[in-house]
Amino acid sequence: MTGTAAAPAAAAPAEFSVNQMTVKQLPLPELVAACADFGIRGVGLWREPVRAYGVEAAAKLVRDAGLTVTTLCRGGFLTAAEPAERARALADNRAAVDEAAALGTDTLVLVPGGLPPGDRDLPAARARVAAALVELAPYAAAREVRLAVEPLHPMYAADRSVVSTLAQALALAEPFPAERVGVCVDTYHLWWDDTVPDLVVRAGAAGRLHAFQLADWTTPLPHGALTGRGPLGDGAVDFAHWRRLMAGAGYAGPVEVELFNEELWARDGREVLAETVRRYAEVCGPRAC
Repeated sequence: MTGTAAAPAAAAPAEFSVNQMTVKQLPLPELVAACADFGIRGVGLWREPVRAYGVEAAAKLVRDAGLTVTTLCRGGFLTAAEPAERARALADNRAAVDEAAALGTDTLVLVPGGLPPGDRDLPAARARVAAALVELAPYAAAREVRLAVEPLHPMYAADRSVVSTLAQALALAEPFPAERVGVCVDTYHLWWDDTVPDLVVRAGAAGRLHAFQLADWTTPLPHGALTGRGPLGDGAVDFAHWRRLMAGAGYAGPVEVELFNEELWARDGREVLAETVRRYAEVCGPRAC
């Protein structure tokens, strides 16, 4: 062991992946070392810390450790109406695709973006996301990177995502080949929506389930709610149901735990990671499902 925090009772299940933001207090080398110690095979990375470390250096670090980069977060924010801002957003997303390819992941998660300042036209903003995908999908396809549109909870519609439902995300994805544009299913954002089960089946049948992320919904939410993603088992989400739902729809990919939580970030990162693996086994393991 390279640290003092206890390891999980057992190595992480093969499908388990930890998103870098869950333990953002761990610098990338420490995260990679902890994953090796705890038997974690998958890691979801974020562009900002990867860029700070160096994309090529990060790619070598995870590759040498035998880790799979399950997703890169994030591209998106494609709702700008002003031409120069739109051009900057497209350029940034092409850079994100290149970074994903360099890291060896086939999945770039897209957060669509909120309303531009002073704008109140949600349909027009979604249409601009659709138009951006027309430009980005071929670029990503040429680099063997899939684009996974992530719907966010409606409370984020104004500032982070005009795409609030899985139906809206699928409407954006379905004009493109399934192997190129699909969806990211995140329990934190979708747990409340009773239309999701049928839509997951539809997405699975078409091969559009490109990413699956877990976080719990706990109340009261902190101010702004961005850092309100609860540890697995602390809130309202039925994770066993979600695992069965996704498996039944044919999803057999990584299951990535992505927690934004100030209390977790204030703790020892290795301890949080070990606890996250244990909780995953409790709420998503064979006995739970």
